[in-house]
Amino acid sequence: MCTSISFSRPALYGRNLDLEVSFGERVVITPRDYPFTFHNRPALEHHFAMVGMASVAAGVPLYAEAMNEKGLYLAGLNFPGNAVYFPDGGTPGCVAPYELIPLVLGTCATLDEARALLKELRIIGTPFAPQLPPAPLHWHIADATGSITAEPMEDGLRLWENPAGVLTNNPPFPFHMMHLNAFQSLSPRQPENTFAPSLALHSYGQGMGALGLPGDASPMSRFVRACFLKEHSVFTGDADENAMQFFRILDAVAMVRGSVVTPEGKYDETIYSCCADADTLTYYYKTYSNGRPSAVRLSPEACTGRELRQFAPDRRPDILFADEKETFQ
Repeated sequence: MCTSISFSRPALYGRNLDLEVSFGERVVITPRDYPFTFHNRPALEHHFAMVGMASVAAGVPLYAEAMNEKGLYLAGLNFPGNAVYFPDGGTPGCVAPYELIPLVLGTCATLDEARALLKELRIIGTPFAPQLPPAPLHWHIADATGSITAEPMEDGLRLWENPAGVLTNNPPFPFHMMHLNAFQSLSPRQPENTFAPSLALHSYGQGMGALGLPGDASPMSRFVRACFLKEHSVFTGDADENAMQFFRILDAVAMVRGSVVTPEGKYDETIYSCCADADTLTYYYKTYSNGRPSAVRLSPEACTGRELRQFAPDRRPDILFADEKETFQ
């Protein structure tokens, strides 16, 4: 289970990745001249550089999400029971799920270019390796102009305009947008007594305008909660403060270890959260046990070359003991 969010102003994108176990993830910068190969398409010997969270298998970055040097973002989220991949018949142009992020972010500078490319794609169920079967996914694609959702269905890859800038998991995206209609009376402001104006009803605490906002961890509820918080979020600071505000929203839809038990008896938790700033080309991230954000920059130097740059997330708690500082106020 996961939640992805995109803002146009400021241009911030990111997600929670919720799983019961780590998948060997690390922050990976792929420079412009790293060669991407595909099953049914020509190799990309030169492409846009990108940064995001990935596992690296046989020297290949398998991105969960990433942003390229042009500020285009793409994230894959779990979509079990609904994702439909076609068999690999060797048809030119088809792509496997793990190839989608390198192809789109490697060749597209804008959301419009990504939309045009996705309309022509057919997603096939080819695994990266026998021991790595394709995950059932749908995708959130965004830049500073807006966002779309791409869902592989029985009739092909369906593209939906995503004005909410939010994606979670099942059911398919149109249901999530329809479901928002049930919450249109909620507000960050104190409620007006429309229930019984003749009665002296009053608010007895702050935040009562949002009574009824779902608080559970289901994909439907996380979608509603993320939309509400995103819509009313206020950014007033510099780039780093904006990233911290973004993380606050992700925290509100994060998985607390023990609160969601899988059918196998394991615990879903937010393995990591990330925030990609398209204006500064900075990728911020934090892990479940280490809430202090770290960051890497997609600098001009990092964009050049052929070798991957990898950074292992720090999962150790990072606590500042203020009483051990040398100076005191």
